[in-house]
Amino acid sequence: MLKQNLQFKLSQKLSPQQIQLMKLIQLPTQAFEQRIKQELEENPALEGGKESDTEYDDFDNFDNSNDDINDSEIIGNDDINVDEYLSDDEIPDYRTQANNYSSDDEEKTMPYAAGTSFTQHLKNQLNTYRLDEEERDIAEFLVGSVDESGYIRRSSTDIMDDLAFTQNVYTSEEKINKVFKIVHQLDPAGVGARNLQECLSIQLHRKDKSKTSELAINIIDNAFEQFTKKHYKKLLQKFDISEDQLKDAIHEIEHLNPKPGGSYSGNNRIVEHVVPDFAIKIVDGELELTLNGRNAPELHVSRGYNDMLKGYKEAKEKSKSQKDAITFIKQKLDAAKWFIEAIKQRQQTLYVTMSAIMHYQKDYFLTGDERNLKPMILKDIADEISMDVSTVSRVANSKYVDTPYGTKLIKEFFSESMTNDQGEEVSTKEIKNILETVIEEEDKRKPLTDETLASILKEKGYPIARRTVAKYREQLDIPVARLRKKI
Repeated sequence: MLKQNLQFKLSQKLSPQQIQLMKLIQLPTQAFEQRIKQELEENPALEGGKESDTEYDDFDNFDNSNDDINDSEIIGNDDINVDEYLSDDEIPDYRTQANNYSSDDEEKTMPYAAGTSFTQHLKNQLNTYRLDEEERDIAEFLVGSVDESGYIRRSSTDIMDDLAFTQNVYTSEEKINKVFKIVHQLDPAGVGARNLQECLSIQLHRKDKSKTSELAINIIDNAFEQFTKKHYKKLLQKFDISEDQLKDAIHEIEHLNPKPGGSYSGNNRIVEHVVPDFAIKIVDGELELTLNGRNAPELHVSRGYNDMLKGYKEAKEKSKSQKDAITFIKQKLDAAKWFIEAIKQRQQTLYVTMSAIMHYQKDYFLTGDERNLKPMILKDIADEISMDVSTVSRVANSKYVDTPYGTKLIKEFFSESMTNDQGEEVSTKEIKNILETVIEEEDKRKPLTDETLASILKEKGYPIARRTVAKYREQLDIPVARLRKKI
């Protein structure tokens, strides 16, 4: 039997505006500037820069609720009240906001790298080889397949198929492998390799021959797996050599470039610059926080759009095309108002969040001693400023702060707590620093195992389990003992 019933359900959903605000908060300074540029291009009702005092528009402020609504001004069923957008009584909110940030606080231009691209650099070298038409097509395709590291990570079969489908070049694997050998002669040495072993082998074969390089070539070509796993005893037995000979060969291999593509300085890559979003200074023994001025752009609503509204209001006859135009103008003005308000909220959220972090870690920012970093999780700051944990996370994960001790990623100040042997709460960051120091000072001929490291930390007053040591070691990107071994 089928039944119908009504059910009331209360649920919370983020509005599109709230989602956009969260995205704005997450953006670091440079990306934020690009977002503003995009909005200025897409919304003609939004303008950047200062307005002159004699030419301010009468666009009403964001919180305006005009009580003198004239029903005769409502256009059809669109509920557009022109008077809500025009006011002669008040100066809009966005014109009275002072951000106290100088426009020249930060250089707004960003230098870009110029020059020949890596791919073009390789193609130019092909002009020095005598190739027939088919070989040149294959060679240019291979060069175009080289990634940023300098590798061609594809099989000859895949390349053969792609040449047929995309370049209309029907060839054989033998011909492709022949052209591969030509590509391997290009600079930088090792470019066009299909894996690390081939990359290192190409570089060694290009070097001047000597006893040491011959042994290094033999190791890479015939015992690569034992070499990567640091099975030095097996290498000594396999090649019947002394430890000094093996040490010299390993030394030579370690000085090769595993990423030949990265060595090309003219690869036209834009150099990434870290732009601090905040700055903390110590003034008379107290901490002073400032927000980068580039996070406080000067934006205002277009005077031209405001004049259009005035013209519509004063017109005696209102055509359908005028009504359609006013609907469009209203949408753009609403979007401009919201964007300006969202930027103000972003500034406030960033400042409040960073201020709470600064005061929470006051001892660290005054001294620069990482031992003074308190255990701090996202919820601690979220509770402090009465915001959601996700909001704090968005600020912490992508923002940098300029301190007297260098530029730091904000999320580095967050760490879990642990109790030492004296019952005190200490930051796991402190334990990681000690662990890193112990590993740096170990005898590389006999690296310390995780179990040994746990015993050492216990002696220093930090009783943690072996699996915890392994977790911290992995977070520090330090390999296991066997891979840290040196002969």
